[in-house]
Amino acid sequence: MATTEEITGKLEALKSQRASGVARVSYDGKAIEYRGDSEIVEAIRALERELSKLSGSEPIRQIRTFSSKGY
Repeated sequence: MATTEEITGKLEALKSQRASGVARVSYDGKAIEYRGDSEIVEAIRALERELSKLSGSEPIRQIRTFSSKGY
């Protein structure tokens, strides 16, 4: 299992590459080439989820419903 520091490093590398508009990311001697921005965004979200699980603060999910009938 990856450490918090490793995940944070990968996350920062992905974010900086996304901001530069380049689809190829190199981290720790390894290179990954993404097909598009949507793949980079999904990889960032996956790393953020993994990081939140390690820190013990998983996101709170809420479902809200609204009605005009006063339920």
